Amino acid sequence: MPMKVGIVGLPNAGKSSLFTALTRVAAEAANYPFTTIEPNVAIVPVPDERLDEVSALVGASEVVNDTMEVHDIAGLVAGAHKGEGLGNKFLANIRETDALLHVVRAHDDSNVIHPEGGVDAVRDLNTIETELLLADLDQAERRLERVIRQARSGDKAAVAEQAWIEEVIAALDSGKPARTVPAPADAPNALRDLGPLTAKPVLIVANIGEGEEGVPPEIQAHADEQGAGAVAVCVRLEAELGGLDDEEAEEMRADLGAGESGLSRVLRGAFDLLDLIAFFTAGEGKPAHSWHLHRGGSAWEAAGQIHSDIQQGFVRAEVIGWKELLESGGYVQARDKGLLRIEGRDYTMADGDIISVRFTP
Repeated sequence: MPMKVGIVGLPNAGKSSLFTALTRVAAEAANYPFTTIEPNVAIVPVPDERLDEVSALVGASEVVNDTMEVHDIAGLVAGAHKGEGLGNKFLANIRETDALLHVVRAHDDSNVIHPEGGVDAVRDLNTIETELLLADLDQAERRLERVIRQARSGDKAAVAEQAWIEEVIAALDSGKPARTVPAPADAPNALRDLGPLTAKPVLIVANIGEGEEGVPPEIQAHADEQGAGAVAVCVRLEAELGGLDDEEAEEMRADLGAGESGLSRVLRGAFDLLDLIAFFTAGEGKPAHSWHLHRGGSAWEAAGQIHSDIQQGFVRAEVIGWKELLESGGYVQARDKGLLRIEGRDYTMADGDIISVRFTP
């Protein structure tokens, strides 16, 4: 299953335009709030130049990139946790995602209406974050009532969960997200059972104007304080480029001196949120695939990403780093040099590893 990422922010922050830039799907982006009533969803391929090089070297039949599921969630407003605007529905949509892209407007364009009457990025970030905090606080207080009853019986997991929820409530009361309170080892299901919105990793996307570069200092400082990542993207430019074919987009980007695409920065940042690594499978005449795995994952877990039958029948894995393969000139040469390693199920996968799993059907 692909990672699910939700795009959130105030109305007219640039969410639907970012969705268009990421997915090349024409999400409606009218100049008034609540344009997006149902979340637009698209499956986005995550390109990896390393896989392209490996595919060309080994003579793969095609390149198949791993994917990310992007949800364009309609704009939240102050009071969303109490159902203001379309808050309850949108909070439920956010709850279904693995990570959040929080788009905040950092450009002053008088042609684009701002729901608060003027641009103030930190204020806007606080508005959304406060709504998520208040929604979590309400849920944590209700969950605590149930857990306290269980803890009275002496259940160790319930006792640990109670202590943790009380810490979470204290953090939320002080304006800190739930992700600042580590989940309790003695209650492994506590985080899942509470499901706090502010425990989700966040990448702040500063929507800057054309010709501007870098994350504004006040937004970067806010991201650091909240334990979030931050990237800067001119969303309008990226949406325009998204409507062109690859060659035209690269030419226009070069003419504008735009450098690396915002698409690449956001996709890389999104995968960094969950500390994922990429690994590959590739062979002559076969598709070259990219896959993703949590950092520290094993060869056995990697096999499960490819197919559950391969994981179940795992015998051993043949592994080589992508750069080693390229420098060797192919699998035959790498094997002659002793660079193709035989690894067991507990081998820790590295970013860029190429793996071939031997298994019993």
